[in-house]
Amino acid sequence: MAYKITEECTACGTCIDECPVDAISEGDIYKIDPDICTDCGACADVCPVEAIEPA
Repeated sequence: MAYKITEECTACGTCIDECPVDAISEGDIYKIDPDICTDCGACADVCPVEAIEPA
């Protein structure tokens, strides 16, 4: 199961550097490509506003 980024995202960029498979893309609210995400949870662990959760 992939992770998803909620509307709480502040686009700080912290999660992008943590993703080992480059599944996160930038935007006003960042997005995780569910086809690439390996469900490792690294992004959720570092999100300062807890905007990343299991889909």
